[in-house]
Amino acid sequence: MRDMAPATSPATLVLLEGPSDVAAVSAVLAARGGRGEHSAYELVDLGGVTNVGAQLRRAVDARPAPRVVGLCDAGEARVVLRALQRIGRTLTQPQELPGEHFFVCDRDLEDELIRALGPDRCLEVLAEQGLAGRFAAFSRQQAWEGRPLLDRLHRFCGIASGRKVLLAGAMAGALAPGEAPAPIEQLVDCLTVADADA
Repeated sequence: MRDMAPATSPATLVLLEGPSDVAAVSAVLAARGGRGEHSAYELVDLGGVTNVGAQLRRAVDARPAPRVVGLCDAGEARVVLRALQRIGRTLTQPQELPGEHFFVCDRDLEDELIRALGPDRCLEVLAEQGLAGRFAAFSRQQAWEGRPLLDRLHRFCGIASGRKVLLAGAMAGALAPGEAPAPIEQLVDCLTVADADA
Protein backbone atom coordinates (compact mmCIF):
# COMPACT_ATOMS: atom_id res chain seq x y z
CA MET A 1 0.00 0.00 0.00
CA ARG A 2 1.31 3.44 -0.94
CA ASP A 3 1.91 6.12 1.69
CA MET A 4 0.62 9.49 0.61
CA ALA A 5 3.00 12.40 0.23
CA PRO A 6 0.86 15.37 1.27
CA ALA A 7 2.90 17.93 -0.63
CA THR A 8 2.22 16.19 -3.94
CA SER A 9 -1.24 14.77 -3.32
CA PRO A 10 -3.49 14.75 -6.38
CA ALA A 11 -6.86 16.46 -6.24
CA THR A 12 -8.61 13.05 -6.19
CA LEU A 13 -7.51 9.68 -4.82
CA VAL A 14 -9.22 6.63 -6.27
CA LEU A 15 -9.19 3.81 -3.71
CA LEU A 16 -9.37 0.37 -5.33
CA GLU A 17 -9.28 -2.97 -3.53
CA GLY A 18 -6.52 -4.56 -5.57
CA PRO A 19 -4.55 -4.66 -8.82
CA SER A 20 -7.36 -6.22 -10.84
CA ASP A 21 -9.59 -3.24 -10.03
CA VAL A 22 -6.76 -0.89 -11.04
CA ALA A 23 -6.36 -2.80 -14.32
CA ALA A 24 -10.08 -2.64 -15.13
CA VAL A 25 -10.49 1.04 -14.29
CA SER A 26 -7.30 1.89 -16.21
CA ALA A 27 -8.61 0.05 -19.28
CA VAL A 28 -11.92 1.89 -19.24
CA LEU A 29 -10.12 5.21 -18.77
CA ALA A 30 -7.82 4.37 -21.69
CA ALA A 31 -10.85 3.69 -23.88
CA ARG A 32 -12.01 7.21 -23.10
CA GLY A 33 -8.78 8.71 -24.30
CA GLY A 34 -6.41 7.98 -21.46
CA ARG A 35 -5.08 10.21 -18.74
CA GLY A 36 -3.42 13.52 -19.30
CA GLU A 37 0.14 14.17 -18.20
CA HIS A 38 -1.12 16.17 -15.25
CA SER A 39 -4.23 14.16 -14.37
CA ALA A 40 -6.05 15.36 -11.28
CA TYR A 41 -6.45 11.86 -9.86
CA GLU A 42 -4.37 8.88 -8.81
CA LEU A 43 -5.43 5.22 -8.79
CA VAL A 44 -4.44 3.62 -5.47
CA ASP A 45 -4.13 -0.16 -5.05
CA LEU A 46 -5.15 -0.65 -1.41
CA GLY A 47 -3.71 -4.14 -1.18
CA GLY A 48 -7.01 -5.25 0.35
CA VAL A 49 -10.10 -3.38 1.43
CA THR A 50 -9.11 -3.51 5.11
CA ASN A 51 -6.56 -0.79 4.31
CA VAL A 52 -9.25 1.69 3.25
CA GLY A 53 -9.47 3.25 6.71
CA ALA A 54 -5.78 4.07 6.84
CA GLN A 55 -5.88 5.70 3.42
CA LEU A 56 -8.95 7.73 4.33
CA ARG A 57 -7.26 9.01 7.48
CA ARG A 58 -4.15 10.00 5.51
CA ALA A 59 -6.33 11.83 3.01
CA VAL A 60 -8.14 13.72 5.78
CA ASP A 61 -4.81 14.75 7.31
CA ALA A 62 -3.21 15.82 4.02
CA ARG A 63 -2.98 19.51 3.11
CA PRO A 64 -4.58 20.19 0.79
CA ALA A 65 -6.90 17.26 1.48
CA PRO A 66 -7.74 15.36 -1.72
CA ARG A 67 -11.21 14.25 -2.64
CA VAL A 68 -11.46 10.47 -2.15
CA VAL A 69 -13.57 8.18 -4.31
CA GLY A 70 -13.51 4.43 -4.82
CA LEU A 71 -14.86 1.09 -5.89
CA CYS A 72 -15.57 -2.00 -3.79
CA ASP A 73 -17.31 -5.35 -3.94
CA ALA A 74 -20.73 -5.80 -2.35
CA GLY A 75 -19.27 -8.10 0.30
CA GLU A 76 -16.83 -5.39 1.39
CA ALA A 77 -19.24 -2.45 1.33
CA ARG A 78 -19.71 -2.39 5.11
CA VAL A 79 -15.95 -2.19 5.63
CA VAL A 80 -15.89 0.96 3.50
CA LEU A 81 -19.01 2.29 5.21
CA ARG A 82 -17.45 1.95 8.67
CA ALA A 83 -14.21 3.56 7.50
CA LEU A 84 -16.11 6.56 6.15
CA GLN A 85 -18.10 6.82 9.37
CA ARG A 86 -14.85 6.92 11.36
CA ILE A 87 -13.74 10.03 9.48
CA GLY A 88 -17.03 11.76 10.16
CA ARG A 89 -19.23 10.93 7.17
CA THR A 90 -22.87 10.63 8.20
CA LEU A 91 -24.02 7.78 5.98
CA THR A 92 -25.63 4.78 7.70
CA GLN A 93 -26.23 2.15 4.98
CA PRO A 94 -24.12 0.67 2.17
CA GLN A 95 -26.76 1.91 -0.27
CA GLU A 96 -25.60 5.44 0.55
CA LEU A 97 -22.00 4.83 -0.57
CA PRO A 98 -22.53 6.17 -4.13
CA GLY A 99 -23.47 9.50 -2.56
CA GLU A 100 -19.89 9.59 -1.25
CA HIS A 101 -18.59 8.53 -4.68
CA PHE A 102 -17.80 4.99 -3.54
CA PHE A 103 -19.41 2.66 -6.04
CA VAL A 104 -20.31 -0.94 -5.26
CA CYS A 105 -19.93 -3.90 -7.61
CA ASP A 106 -22.94 -6.21 -7.40
CA ARG A 107 -21.12 -9.30 -6.09
CA ASP A 108 -17.65 -8.40 -7.36
CA LEU A 109 -15.64 -6.93 -10.21
CA GLU A 110 -15.38 -10.19 -12.16
CA ASP A 111 -19.14 -10.69 -12.04
CA GLU A 112 -19.74 -7.16 -13.30
CA LEU A 113 -17.33 -7.57 -16.21
CA ILE A 114 -18.62 -11.02 -17.19
CA ARG A 115 -22.24 -9.83 -17.23
CA ALA A 116 -21.32 -6.69 -19.18
CA LEU A 117 -19.49 -8.66 -21.89
CA GLY A 118 -21.69 -11.73 -21.97
CA PRO A 119 -20.32 -15.28 -22.01
CA ASP A 120 -19.51 -15.51 -25.73
CA ARG A 121 -17.36 -12.39 -25.70
CA CYS A 122 -15.70 -13.54 -22.46
CA LEU A 123 -14.67 -16.72 -24.25
CA GLU A 124 -13.26 -14.60 -27.08
CA VAL A 125 -11.18 -12.64 -24.56
CA LEU A 126 -9.86 -15.88 -23.06
CA ALA A 127 -8.88 -17.06 -26.53
CA GLU A 128 -7.16 -13.74 -27.31
CA GLN A 129 -5.16 -14.07 -24.09
CA GLY A 130 -4.13 -17.65 -24.89
CA LEU A 131 -6.24 -19.08 -22.06
CA ALA A 132 -8.89 -21.01 -23.99
CA GLY A 133 -7.12 -24.33 -23.43
CA ARG A 134 -6.67 -23.71 -19.72
CA PHE A 135 -10.32 -22.78 -19.38
CA ALA A 136 -11.36 -25.96 -21.23
CA ALA A 137 -9.19 -28.04 -18.89
CA PHE A 138 -10.59 -26.23 -15.87
CA SER A 139 -14.15 -26.87 -17.10
CA ARG A 140 -13.42 -30.61 -17.27
CA GLN A 141 -12.45 -30.78 -13.61
CA GLN A 142 -14.88 -32.89 -11.61
CA ALA A 143 -15.87 -30.00 -9.36
CA TRP A 144 -16.78 -27.77 -12.33
CA GLU A 145 -17.83 -30.07 -15.15
CA GLY A 146 -21.45 -29.44 -16.04
CA ARG A 147 -21.67 -26.23 -14.00
CA PRO A 148 -23.19 -23.17 -15.71
CA LEU A 149 -20.79 -21.34 -18.00
CA LEU A 150 -21.13 -18.07 -16.08
CA ASP A 151 -20.16 -19.81 -12.84
CA ARG A 152 -17.13 -21.40 -14.49
CA LEU A 153 -16.05 -18.10 -16.02
CA HIS A 154 -16.39 -16.32 -12.69
CA ARG A 155 -14.29 -18.90 -10.87
CA PHE A 156 -11.65 -19.12 -13.60
CA CYS A 157 -11.28 -15.34 -13.88
CA GLY A 158 -11.15 -14.83 -10.11
CA ILE A 159 -8.41 -17.27 -9.13
CA ALA A 160 -4.65 -17.02 -9.69
CA SER A 161 -3.75 -13.39 -9.01
CA GLY A 162 -1.77 -12.83 -12.21
CA ARG A 163 -4.56 -14.19 -14.36
CA LYS A 164 -7.13 -12.20 -12.40
CA VAL A 165 -5.31 -8.94 -13.16
CA LEU A 166 -4.68 -9.87 -16.80
CA LEU A 167 -8.31 -10.75 -17.46
CA ALA A 168 -9.76 -7.79 -15.58
CA GLY A 169 -7.82 -5.44 -17.83
CA ALA A 170 -8.50 -7.44 -21.00
CA MET A 171 -12.23 -7.81 -20.33
CA ALA A 172 -12.65 -4.14 -19.42
CA GLY A 173 -10.67 -3.19 -22.51
CA ALA A 174 -13.02 -5.27 -24.68
CA LEU A 175 -16.05 -3.26 -23.61
CA ALA A 176 -17.48 -0.91 -26.20
CA PRO A 177 -18.30 2.69 -25.20
CA GLY A 178 -21.32 2.70 -22.92
CA GLU A 179 -20.95 -0.98 -22.01
CA ALA A 180 -18.94 -0.59 -18.81
CA PRO A 181 -20.73 -1.88 -15.70
CA ALA A 182 -22.57 0.88 -13.84
CA PRO A 183 -20.19 1.08 -10.83
CA ILE A 184 -17.12 1.46 -13.08
CA GLU A 185 -18.93 3.86 -15.42
CA GLN A 186 -19.98 6.06 -12.50
CA LEU A 187 -16.47 6.04 -11.06
CA VAL A 188 -14.89 6.94 -14.40
CA ASP A 189 -17.44 9.71 -14.85
CA CYS A 190 -16.18 11.19 -11.55
CA LEU A 191 -12.61 11.04 -12.77
CA THR A 192 -13.38 12.49 -16.17
CA VAL A 193 -14.95 15.49 -14.46
CA ALA A 194 -11.97 15.76 -12.10
CA ASP A 195 -9.55 15.78 -15.03
CA ALA A 196 -11.59 18.37 -16.91
CA ASP A 197 -11.58 20.67 -13.89
CA ALA A 198 -7.85 20.26 -13.20
